[in-house]
Amino acid sequence: MGSLRSILKHPDDFYPLLKLKMAARNAEKQIPPEPHWAFCYTMLHKVSRSFALVIQQLDTNLRNAVCIFYLVLRALDTVEDDTSIATDVKVPILIAFHRHIYDRDWHFSCGTKEYKVLMDQIRHVSTAFLELGKNYQEAIEDITKRMGAGMAKFICKEVETIEDYDEYCHYVAGLVGLGLSKLFHASGSEDLASDSLSNSMGLFLQKTNIIRDYLEDINEIPKSRMFWPRQIWSKYVNKLEDLKYEENSVKAVQCLNDMVTNALIHAEDCLIYMAALKDLAIFRFCAIPQIMAIGTLALCYNNIEVFRGVVKMRRGLTAKVIDRTKTMADVYGAFFDFACVLESKVDKNDPNATKTLSRLVAIQKTCRESGLLSKRKSYIVKDESGYGSTMIVILVILVSIIFAYLSANHHNN
Repeated sequence: MGSLRSILKHPDDFYPLLKLKMAARNAEKQIPPEPHWAFCYTMLHKVSRSFALVIQQLDTNLRNAVCIFYLVLRALDTVEDDTSIATDVKVPILIAFHRHIYDRDWHFSCGTKEYKVLMDQIRHVSTAFLELGKNYQEAIEDITKRMGAGMAKFICKEVETIEDYDEYCHYVAGLVGLGLSKLFHASGSEDLASDSLSNSMGLFLQKTNIIRDYLEDINEIPKSRMFWPRQIWSKYVNKLEDLKYEENSVKAVQCLNDMVTNALIHAEDCLIYMAALKDLAIFRFCAIPQIMAIGTLALCYNNIEVFRGVVKMRRGLTAKVIDRTKTMADVYGAFFDFACVLESKVDKNDPNATKTLSRLVAIQKTCRESGLLSKRKSYIVKDESGYGSTMIVILVILVSIIFAYLSANHHNN
């Protein structure tokens, strides 16, 4: 019922949602027959449906490498995330993980649901990894080694300063950006991007996730997971968990806005990185998550619901982003439009208002100076205006079909 209400409110969502559904079914049909590859792609669909869809358009060799890269890092992340594992057990596994991926017999039971299945049957991922080209294997091993060491470091270290925060995000996401740049280069499709720009691509996504997932992380059992830097939150409350209490709502929103402002530092680097990409499939693979990130930041900014429950872009808008992101003009347009949404939400009395506005102006300036804004497709302006006549016709037809189906069933009974 909720999804139908959403479509009635945003009728332009219907066609992109339908296309997304069809693409998801098509992707599931393309799962390779070999047992180890079938496991890897099936698992990819379970741990990240949207990622599994975006990855499908890549060239086969690169797609396989990115799939395994993602699953290896997901497995590593599952070890890091499991707060029930004792530190003296967890740290050696994180440090040695890059060696375990070469061992078909190794496994370590941890995590829950599909992540537990991934860890219990990680031999399939190792088998697939060993079939990749040597250049892909070396890139994946290198990033896994560096990430495991970084995660191990932060098991025993709090995120105190903004410098710590950037370092932690580098280990868990910036390195993903570096690894993907290496894989793109190894495929022969792209020049090797600079470490600095690749790092920013990862940090922008990671900081968005950390902001959005505040409540889930702070309520983690048996132990809270705290990634917001003390240097930021201590300006507003005495303890990070205090942000979730209603009596601290004003301070919580100010702290949230401070965190979003920090994340916006990386937006311009992301635009530079994406503008340099040559391969359309790689471009879309990179661009869609970045647009989702700035859209999520626009949704989270000044929004107390971040401390009350899950805040994320509605499915229809996600489907639109996946459907309509085809060129750099679309990226500039999306970043510009979401920056405008953010700008409209800035309260001049917010302690960071001046800093936030200056970052948004810088993003808008970069988008304008591209000269491509006139060619953009809008995700959010046309979105919220009323019902398009075509969509009303489609909805009327759909309702008629549903009634006809129900009527036929009634007569049969």
